[in-house]
Amino acid sequence: MPERPETIPISHLARAAYCPRQLYYARRDDDFEPPARVAAVRDLAFAYEDLRTTSDEALADRPIEVSPATYRANLAVLAEREDYDALVDPGVRDAFLRGRDCHGIAHKLLGVAPDPDDSVTEASAETPPPTPTIVSPGTPPPRGVWEPQRVRAVAVAKALSWEYRRPIPRALVEYPTHGIVRTVRLTTRNKSAYRRVLWTVRSMSGVPARTDETSKCDACEYRETCGTKTRSLKTLLGLG
Repeated sequence: MPERPETIPISHLARAAYCPRQLYYARRDDDFEPPARVAAVRDLAFAYEDLRTTSDEALADRPIEVSPATYRANLAVLAEREDYDALVDPGVRDAFLRGRDCHGIAHKLLGVAPDPDDSVTEASAETPPPTPTIVSPGTPPPRGVWEPQRVRAVAVAKALSWEYRRPIPRALVEYPTHGIVRTVRLTTRNKSAYRRVLWTVRSMSGVPARTDETSKCDACEYRETCGTKTRSLKTLLGLG
């Protein structure tokens, strides 16, 4: 039986979904450390309920990207979700998942109860499937999620599915700087996008071809090395 390929970091898939050439340079330079502000942004995702009543002055000191009034309005809409209580108080935080093809962190697992020793308790087949979430420190598009985050959400869901041995039909992408949460369903289209990126990463050999979407590269930290005259990987990934 042929040996199964090593699993790929989910963060690498997200970079490759943006631009395979960016992943090449990030690997070359071992450049996977997120900006310092990311930790502060992720903290917002665990404070929604408190932030709903936070003053304008206090909100101004947090890394939100909209006005305090807009932020509270967005959180009011968020509070109407059926899964709001789980988003506010998830069963498991920062769960490391290793699937058949990829591995990485789900920032929250909704619908999962931790064991007393803090390990994840597998949900039974009779209970609704758990929902993984990823937290993006960037700005959401007008609808849906950006392509790198869509691929990342599918990857997290598939890794969780592999561990639980049951289908995971959706994942969530949280944009806490805006107080917005979007759903990514594991549709045929979304799974196909994930598989294309997985194949791209596994087949990379040498420097990938330059992207034709040069608008991605305007603020890219590798633009001088890359040579493409060209919005930033970190911007689209929500890390800028």
